Amino acid sequence: MKIDLNNINQLAWEKMSGLLPCTVQHALTGEVLMQAYMNTEAIKESLASGKTTFYSRSKERLWTKGESSNNYLWLEGIYSDCDNDALLIQALPDGPTCHLGNRSCFADAPKPLLHELDSLIASRKGADTNESYTASLFAKGLKRVAQKVGEEGVEVALAAATADKDELANESADLLYHLLVALRANELSLDDVLEVLAKRRG
Repeated sequence: MKIDLNNINQLAWEKMSGLLPCTVQHALTGEVLMQAYMNTEAIKESLASGKTTFYSRSKERLWTKGESSNNYLWLEGIYSDCDNDALLIQALPDGPTCHLGNRSCFADAPKPLLHELDSLIASRKGADTNESYTASLFAKGLKRVAQKVGEEGVEVALAAATADKDELANESADLLYHLLVALRANELSLDDVLEVLAKRRG
């Protein structure tokens, strides 16, 4: 269930000695950012301020992520699991989440697949065009990149119209790739698109 001020008491506080484990997830990408603990006061403070706040077992007090670094986790929602003894936080990070400067405290875990591809595409800008198809696309300029998006879009439409499922899946993968190249060629990223979709979701 989604947690608010009216149902905090439904959580299994006694079972968990007053502290619930909490996993923080990027609200747009789904990436796991960190793990911490919350008590009732931490939840109330998070809901009131919009800044995700935890209970620090080492400091023995409430601790707002970003209180010293300004790398806040802006709260989007708090959810309990099926047993009401663990929490999932969805938040938007304002800078690195990890105190080591990494995007996530699980820095070695792979990014979500499309974000991993987006980062790889971005890294190909300026690379050797003889060794990278992506680099060669960037080198050919915006018009060629846009043309490729158009070509792949037509192929997706044709595969869909003929109900060729295998071809539709393959052409859709090609379209997603070329769309990400087009975004990066225009100094945009997948996150910019996800932000628009999130706003449309309301």
